[in-house]
Amino acid sequence: MEPISYEHISPRRRRRRMMAIASSITAATLVTVAFGHAAASAHGHRPSFGPQQQIELASNDTMGAATSTTAGPTTSTTTATTATAAAAQMRDRTTLRFRTIDDSLDPTFNQLLGINDKGRIVGYYGSGADAAHPNHGFRVLPPYDQRNFFGKDFPGAIQTQAVGVNNAAVVVGFYVDGAGANIGFVAHGQHYAPVANPATSKTTPFNQLLGINNHGIAVGFFNDADGASHGYTYDTNMGTFTAVALPVQADSVTATGIADDGDVSGFYVQDKVTRGFLLHHGSFHALSFGARTNTQALGVNNADQVVGSYVDDVGATHGFLWSPGAKLVTVDDPNGAGGTVVNGLNNRGQLVGFFTDAAGNTHGLLASMRMADDGAGR
Repeated sequence: MEPISYEHISPRRRRRRMMAIASSITAATLVTVAFGHAAASAHGHRPSFGPQQQIELASNDTMGAATSTTAGPTTSTTTATTATAAAAQMRDRTTLRFRTIDDSLDPTFNQLLGINDKGRIVGYYGSGADAAHPNHGFRVLPPYDQRNFFGKDFPGAIQTQAVGVNNAAVVVGFYVDGAGANIGFVAHGQHYAPVANPATSKTTPFNQLLGINNHGIAVGFFNDADGASHGYTYDTNMGTFTAVALPVQADSVTATGIADDGDVSGFYVQDKVTRGFLLHHGSFHALSFGARTNTQALGVNNADQVVGSYVDDVGATHGFLWSPGAKLVTVDDPNGAGGTVVNGLNNRGQLVGFFTDAAGNTHGLLASMRMADDGAGR
């Protein structure tokens, strides 16, 4: 059973890449089967928690740039160190406390993908590489013991992934049916509703919902008949779709996160280069860090702090935290020998994602953020 990613490259290239890096670069690979809460909650083992670690991360002045384009004719380019009013919200140094959270049903592969302000996390376990390690969506509640894990699989699906959650505990994600189609979903408790943009390809349907705000507006993408991705917002209350339009030419666009005021994060591909973006109050910020070949913005909160991943000059994957006018903060889990991805964040200074260890296993990470005055950690 092959894991499915929402990074939009060819299936053949995707398979090679996933095998080569043990799924550490993709922001979310898919999930599966056995719906309901019984499977996870009835399992009495505790998850494989690593020791809680604290690390002070220096902001990086040189890793890349963010290009800001307003709706008017003026275009300006600013590095991630430009001083603006927003920069006051992010100090020169950021202290993060890391915690590894794995569902013990498969401690070799876990990804934490979304978190709300109550600390409720959604994600999945199982690589999906074979029948022995199927993908299963879950939600996990504080204090994140095994008894706090609950299954979140779309009823009857072959694979499912829970990706985003808002403060009302509405969960969005996607699943794969028996015909191999990717279909988005919205879940209110035990009520699941499929979501498919009507413009998606009829021959190979591909829809994924990747985030949701507290007004019930979700974001995601669909693939057209040529395999190009198109980002959109979806109003879960009205059942309406709206295209996410960028002021640049792009081969594909993916919308990954949405703040309560409608600001949208995501990434786009242009001439085989992947760049992140933030649509912020009518302005467009293009994000390109590290080697500037592969940057993905994967989530945004109400302060317009953006998280994601980038690839550096030697091909290593790093997580990041960024906001307009503030310095880029590179996020590497202390145990992440094979790379780190930050996939989501809330409004309370908590980040979620995953890392790959030296043995090639993928683990969920929770990082608690605290700003340190004058660059001094505490």
